[in-house]
Amino acid sequence: MSTYAIGDLQGCLLQTKSLLKQIHAVTPAAKLFFVGDLVNRGPSSLQTLRHIRQLGEQAKVVLGNHDLHLLAAAHGIRRVRPEDGLQEILDAPDRDQLLDWLRTRPLALQENGHLFVHAGVLPQWSADKTLALAREVETMLQGPNWIDFLREMYGNHPAKWDDALTGTDRLRCIVNGLTRLRFCTPDGEMEFATSTGVETAPAGFMPWFDVPNRNAQDVTIVFGHWSTLGLLLRPRLIGLDTGCVWGGKLTAVRLEDRALFQVECPQHQRPGQAR
Repeated sequence: MSTYAIGDLQGCLLQTKSLLKQIHAVTPAAKLFFVGDLVNRGPSSLQTLRHIRQLGEQAKVVLGNHDLHLLAAAHGIRRVRPEDGLQEILDAPDRDQLLDWLRTRPLALQENGHLFVHAGVLPQWSADKTLALAREVETMLQGPNWIDFLREMYGNHPAKWDDALTGTDRLRCIVNGLTRLRFCTPDGEMEFATSTGVETAPAGFMPWFDVPNRNAQDVTIVFGHWSTLGLLLRPRLIGLDTGCVWGGKLTAVRLEDRALFQVECPQHQRPGQAR
């Protein structure tokens, strides 16, 4: 059975269905890995979320920052903006089932030598450590105090991982690494203000995947999140956010041979809006 990794959907239902039709024409029982951001900014977040959930065990999903934004917005922790397209989820009769399903998705997955995350992996983290740290956050999100955790989850500090971190600081740093990371320093200090391409790296910072001797170089990392980066295919790296919601493409890669599947997308968000 072939395995396909799929980039950020962001509520683009028609393109999602079109891409899945391409995949299923070749591999009817394909295994599907979605790298997060199922919702937000596209025209059909509710229907997209329902569609992926209805795929059942065929679809594996890691949480992205926009998925976490939905969970926080559902409890008044984050503001719902008109351009988010999330209000229809919050008003839906099945909202609780959808939100409970979403919050029980992992932040990292590993399959056949591939590590799936939404944004990135800090240089201090091996693949095993990444999975273990992700489980710490997953345990909190799936536990009785998950709403309290969401209230404390947001913030840019601490910006650098330390094994001695505890409590909310530790969990916040893990979430930021897995769902927000683009640039960091060689010793792993994260920078969150810049969302443009690699050529705009702030002084002293570099793309997280270019840090020399990072600890997860023995596994192929599959990620999304960085639409201005676009498709990135390297021997141990697959970047899949090709800007569907910005008028780019929705992309899938078959992991066994890196065959590319893409769908052209209309522009749903204006260039210059925050990414």
